[in-house]
Amino acid sequence: MKMDFGFGTGTQSVEIPDKNLLSVLGPNAVDLGLTGEEEVIRALQNPIGSRPLGKIVKPGEKIAIVTSDITRPMPTHLVMPALLDTLYEAGVDPGDITLVFGLGIHREHTESEKRKLAGEQAYAQIRVMDSTPHDCIGYGTTASGTPVDITRVVAQADRRICLGNIEYHYFAGYSGGGKAIMPGVSTGEAIQMNHRMMVREEAAAGRIDGNPIRDDIEEAAAMVGIDFIINVVLDEKKRIVRAVAGDAVLAHREGCRFLDQLYRKELTERADIVLVSQGGFPKDLNLYQTQKALDNAKHAVKNGGVIILIGSCKEGLGEDEFERWMTGSPSPGAMVERIGKDFRLGGHKAAAIAMVLENADIYMVSEMDPAFVERIFLRPFDSAQAAFDAAFEKMGPDATVLAMPYGGSTLPHVIS
Repeated sequence: MKMDFGFGTGTQSVEIPDKNLLSVLGPNAVDLGLTGEEEVIRALQNPIGSRPLGKIVKPGEKIAIVTSDITRPMPTHLVMPALLDTLYEAGVDPGDITLVFGLGIHREHTESEKRKLAGEQAYAQIRVMDSTPHDCIGYGTTASGTPVDITRVVAQADRRICLGNIEYHYFAGYSGGGKAIMPGVSTGEAIQMNHRMMVREEAAAGRIDGNPIRDDIEEAAAMVGIDFIINVVLDEKKRIVRAVAGDAVLAHREGCRFLDQLYRKELTERADIVLVSQGGFPKDLNLYQTQKALDNAKHAVKNGGVIILIGSCKEGLGEDEFERWMTGSPSPGAMVERIGKDFRLGGHKAAAIAMVLENADIYMVSEMDPAFVERIFLRPFDSAQAAFDAAFEKMGPDATVLAMPYGGSTLPHVIS
């Protein structure tokens, strides 16, 4: 079989012997109902575990709507028209509504970015702003010691509505739900305290029960209080294929179940060789983003196997702290040891790569300089075919193979 994998704006092709290929992991076939804005309206009219939003908000109340920043694929502009209609019908004045982009530790937006993210109606009718990690109100600390310090306009609102998209997150289990509050509108100190638990085995993609990071997120969100959420699931073309609304936990869990139907891939065995790509531009601009596909692929490879990571990474590593860890550490093991004692955002992704290297080799197909790739503990290749041939030689003629052309979205799950 000849397979194409997204690589920048082009593709990388690999010839895989049919007898060795276990499976190609793409989205599952799922029956869809409404999509796009119509699906958002349906979700608003059918809240999960909650009264309708129009019965919750009251005229004169200050409403804070928290949504994702530009680094996330959340289509806020498609959700806001139906949400604003619901609020207006309940008698809420536009002057009492603020849309807040949860920056976490990311940069502030330009005005043109805010307009694009919010959509023309919201940008024109209500206040639109970035979160303010330098101006917060404290709620105390969680049981894990995470300070709950929240952007003032969100903390002082009478009602908080949280938006987000649900996808797999490599240590929080899933995105969405309370993540709009923590880390969305929190502080760098709080995020570091929360994320430091990523080294625990239970902090894994697709896991909620017993996940210490998700538990900490939801404890923080409950301390602040979320009155209503609207979360969406996107397909590989970034189209809304499911929306859930209502209770911050119950509606979120329903969205997670749908995501599993779409993107969780059941396997009976791991493979000797896993070929994985983020799907090309813009998801593979740098290794910081391409790492998401690698972390999903680790669930599909045997101990001692090979992951072939296919990503242009034409902009290099993509984050300063990440680069300092990757280039300044004496070994992968040193990064894993360090993250448990001295958590640093950016360093956490370096440690995640190092944890994969504890169990498998990583062959890197990219546009990065080969000598630099070797310096960061990966084996460089100019083409996916050359990487596959080398992996085949290492693992033997009977090596089993799995292909993950949408590695950032699909989550392998081995069933016993």
